[in-house]
Amino acid sequence: MLESFISFSTFKCFCYRSCCFRRWKLSQYVKIFEKTLPLTQTQKFVRFWNRALKGELFVGLWLVFKELCKAQIHTVQYPLEKLPLSPRYRAVHELKRLLDSGNERCIGCGLCEKICVANCIRMETGYGEDKRKVVFEYSINFGRCIYCGLCAEVCPELAIVHGNRYENASEQRASFALKADMLTPIDKVLSGNDYEFDGVGSVSIDADKRIKATPLKYIEEKSQEIKPEDGDSKKMESQVEVG
Repeated sequence: MLESFISFSTFKCFCYRSCCFRRWKLSQYVKIFEKTLPLTQTQKFVRFWNRALKGELFVGLWLVFKELCKAQIHTVQYPLEKLPLSPRYRAVHELKRLLDSGNERCIGCGLCEKICVANCIRMETGYGEDKRKVVFEYSINFGRCIYCGLCAEVCPELAIVHGNRYENASEQRASFALKADMLTPIDKVLSGNDYEFDGVGSVSIDADKRIKATPLKYIEEKSQEIKPEDGDSKKMESQVEVG
């Protein structure tokens, strides 16, 4: 009985000390913002005039007016102006042709259809008159496509790639799965305006400007700029020989 009473009193004393320590800790905190938000319309009205007279409103207006008067305007007037896209940008797919013959690059292997995670690629293949495999129909449901780029990466012939056409809005779902829209026009190939696709891992056009040089290059340039004088070089050589 006595032991239980002693343990209970000890526990009670420990709890009291911990509560006192917590209160002391809370009293040490610095309260940064103690103002209560206005609850009435009068207090809101007074707060508005206080902020307006302090100049917060005019500071924002001056910042907007200053940027408006600058000659350097960074706003792009879309759709009249469009930013250049990187070759790695994954937009609407394109079906490429061979530049020398104009035939379709697709050999009907079906790898793109198998690897598609959204299950949105459908293709119908068969054998033509020359007993070669021919792709009769190729469709992609762009309403379900997530533009992951797996179909372009797995294609062994670079037949399907991601182009730069990102404006594909339509009111009909049938407009999102037409092979004729994706296939490169034969006139474009014959006129020589088509180009070979660089591949999924190709670098962007302005890669040299965007990517910094390696640290070793900076060290080499710095060492060439700072050249020791003849006396210093002789001293360094003598120190090396003595060592």
